Amino acid sequence: MNRLQSIARAQRGFSLIEILVVMALIGIVIALVANRIGDGAVRGKVNATKIALDSISGKIETYALDSGSAPDRLEDLITKPGSNDNWNGPYAREKELKDPWNNAFQYRKPGSEGRDFDLYSFGPDGKEGGEALKFADIINDN
Repeated sequence: MNRLQSIARAQRGFSLIEILVVMALIGIVIALVANRIGDGAVRGKVNATKIALDSISGKIETYALDSGSAPDRLEDLITKPGSNDNWNGPYAREKELKDPWNNAFQYRKPGSEGRDFDLYSFGPDGKEGGEALKFADIINDN
């Protein structure tokens, strides 16, 4: 009987508490990995937005060279404004005027701090302001 009892003890397996502890640890690891992957995706879109802002700034400057000043609105890069005889566009396509989150880029003329214009995105949250990666505005320093 001693031999049968020792075989039965060896085959008992894991207790419910041991299984729950392991599952909790696996859940924590998965949550940490998913968070890192999610932040990486946001960082990638932020970098893509910075590149897009630089590109649009160049298109605004080309418009300004042709017309004598920056456009009054971003849409003037796509469609000729009625009063501009020197317009040689279109300078951009409509889809270029949206950030990776499908929100329109923000444009202000004249810009702040003596700049001709300000060009920026509200970032991942689509709202003005914010500081953390998922909330911060993305500003082009043209």
